[in-house]
Amino acid sequence: MAIEFAIVAIPFVYMMIAVIELSLMFTSAALLETSTSQAARQIRTGAIQQAAEGAAAQEALFRDVLCDRASVLINCDDIQVESVNIGAFGDSGSYAPEMDENGNMVPRGFDAGGVNDVIMIRTFYRYSFMTPLIGSVLGEGGNGTRSFMSTIVLQTEPYEFIL
Repeated sequence: MAIEFAIVAIPFVYMMIAVIELSLMFTSAALLETSTSQAARQIRTGAIQQAAEGAAAQEALFRDVLCDRASVLINCDDIQVESVNIGAFGDSGSYAPEMDENGNMVPRGFDAGGVNDVIMIRTFYRYSFMTPLIGSVLGEGGNGTRSFMSTIVLQTEPYEFIL
């Protein structure tokens, strides 16, 4: 009985660790997606544009909203953000993500746009596996990480009202 348990215990424990690791990975991906959606809503309604002047201040507000939700499992300092005014919905195909030689996104800057502008918002996060063996199997290029990207294209609302 003890010999059978010893034979089965190691694969069983490893499989349990793999299930936990995969659960954390998929939860991080979903968390990035929902956090990006919540932060993008602040741009869609004009809350960020009206609360801050300039791209740097608007990006800081966007990151605050993003990190309020994402910081549960994701280190917010590792999230790359870009927001681009693309002109029209049909033009979104010409804004493919730019990646550097290490596989990280190269952001195009942050432009929250104005009233009725079409904005593409993209967030990028590289998830690092906690267990080396699972990271070598599921990681991209054997480096123990997996990339997540969330892209939202929206049109801002007419938030400036004349009274």
